[in-house]
Order: sequence, then structure tokens, then C-alpha cells
Amino acid sequence: MVSKRSAPLNFHQLAERIKRWGAQLGFQQIGITDTDLDRAERHLTHWLEQGRHGEMHYMARHGLRRSRPAELVPGTIRVISARMDYWPPGAREAFAVLDDPTVGFVSRYATGGDYHKLIRKRLQRLVDRITAQVGQFGYRVFTDSAPVLEKALAEKAGLGWIGKHTNVINQAAGSWFFLGEIYTDLPLPMDSRARNHCGTCTACIGACPTNAIVAPYQLDARLCISYLTIELRGPIPKRLRPLIGNRIFGCDDCQLICPWNRFARTSNEPGFSPRAPVSDRKLAELFKWTEREFASRTSGSAIRRVGYEGWLRNIAIALGNAPTSKVVVTSLESRSDDASDLVREHVAWALAQHR
Repeated sequence: MVSKRSAPLNFHQLAERIKRWGAQLGFQQIGITDTDLDRAERHLTHWLEQGRHGEMHYMARHGLRRSRPAELVPGTIRVISARMDYWPPGAREAFAVLDDPTVGFVSRYATGGDYHKLIRKRLQRLVDRITAQVGQFGYRVFTDSAPVLEKALAEKAGLGWIGKHTNVINQAAGSWFFLGEIYTDLPLPMDSRARNHCGTCTACIGACPTNAIVAPYQLDARLCISYLTIELRGPIPKRLRPLIGNRIFGCDDCQLICPWNRFARTSNEPGFSPRAPVSDRKLAELFKWTEREFASRTSGSAIRRVGYEGWLRNIAIALGNAPTSKVVVTSLESRSDDASDLVREHVAWALAQHR
């Protein structure tokens, strides 16, 4: 991180401009904080020591760089945190999808285009505006793309508080938003940490299908459907399969039940609109996809992350949880001799549910 500045800057004025530019670029809120994450680091260390990260080995591999921004990007003294709403416009009502066991439920953040590129490009455009104003400065842009404690940073920057389900909640906008960060050496004035407004509510804890929220503010990823259907590469534990229902990519239950999401707003980003090939489609139809079709129809989508084998594994479980019908059984039987050991094992389990 290298800076070249010759004239003194009015950093309070610059911070206000950054927030205004952020709004012009489609962000709903910009906040600024420092790099002191001691409290979050203790929480992270305890979480890792308990093994609650499961097979997400990258969470431990980066050590404490995740909670120490200046170790990840030397020279960092401030973090510009941004949030962008993503609730997809025109999406089918989420509970209606969950209540239809013949349809695959995809987490609402993944029904549209992949947010990584969109937000990274917007943050870079924000950096370009700052550069035009102040000249060269040290920075690095992130959006769920490196060892960054983005939720802890967002909370410190005033974007919202970390709720009991461990997602960030904004008092005026709920929790349906993405986060992105700019690590910088600009000594910008900081915003105040957001206050927690969960109160005595435990709706998210009771709503979790697998009881992954083991206590307020404590998530065991090994039980979380989002982890099981996206991050886990091997077999999904048999005892958890019936609890997954028709969720084939991620899970939104803890957010869907959250009272604060009554204030959530539909996204204005065309890129977050539901994509016809993957959004709320019949399980039997999705299970027919070839590997080439999967690659083509998930191009530019976060769903690509799960891979073809993982995709079929997840759908097999959903078909096993669906009501018994000729369509369901025939669909499963069509892959009983699949080339993948992982897929065959989950198909065999699913067929056994219908016998």
C-alpha cells in the first residue's frame, strides 16, 4: 500500500463525499471504521477452537490476518464498509417456494447474478473517484473475497448490528444486503458502532431447521444448511438430510423470520433479478441437467460455487424429501448408476425414503 499526497486534505469533507459517491454508485450505506477488531478476534478464535467452521479450513489457514487488517494489507488504518440491498425484484414469495416440495429453493442472494464482480467493480469506481479527488492513496478492495471480518467491520462502521443469527441487521433495512470493503491508509473520521436491537427476540433461533444457531450469536456451521449445501464437498450427514427439505442451495429461514426484515427494500440492481434457469424450478427438471447445462445455466451465478456433483447431491436429497410420486422416483432412478460415488450414495438414500 503506497500513498503519494502532497497537500493537506480535509478528511471530514472527504468522508462525506465518499458517502455521497457511494449512494450514487448504488450502495445503500457507507460507513467508516478503524482496524481494532480485538473483540471480534476473541469470538473468531473461540469459534475456530470449537471446530464450528467444519471443513472450511481456509477460516483457520489465514490465522489472525482476518481480524487484523493491517497484517493483511500493510498500512491500513481505516476501512470503508459498504452495503447494497439484494432482495430480488419479482421473486416468488420465499415461503411459497419452501412450502412446495416439488420445487428447489435457492437462497435469495443467489437467484440473480453473482454479486462478487458487481460490488467489486462498484467499489473500484468509488476508489477511482477518491483518487481523482486526493491523488494516489493506499487501498485494496474486497467483497467476500479474502480473509476479512466483514460483518464485524460493518457493525463497527455503523451499518448494522450482528444479530443472534450472526447476520448483520440494519434497523431501517433488515438484513437482505451484501457487504464490501475498502482497506485504506486515509485517516478518515470514523462512524459510531451500531447498537444492537435484537432485544429478547429469539425467532431466528427457533426457525433454524437444523438448530445450527446453538445459542444467541453462536452458529455451528457444521449444522447450517448453507454450509451443508454449499461449502461441504463430501456426503451430507444422514441425520441432517430430512431437515434440509427442498433447500438445494443455501437457506434463508433465520432471515425470513426476522421481524426487522419487514423494513427490507427490493433491490434496484437489474443484476440481482431472478434468473429463469435456476430460480424456483421443479426438482425433477433440475436433476436432468447435464454437466454442460449446469455450467451454461449457472454462468455468472453464485450457484456455480457448489459444482455439478454438489448440485446433484443437493437435489437428490430434496427429491428424497419430496412426496412420493412416479415423477420423483423415476427422476432418482435415472441417476442410480451415476458416475459419481457422491451422487449415487445420495440417490440411494433418497430412493430408500420412498420405499
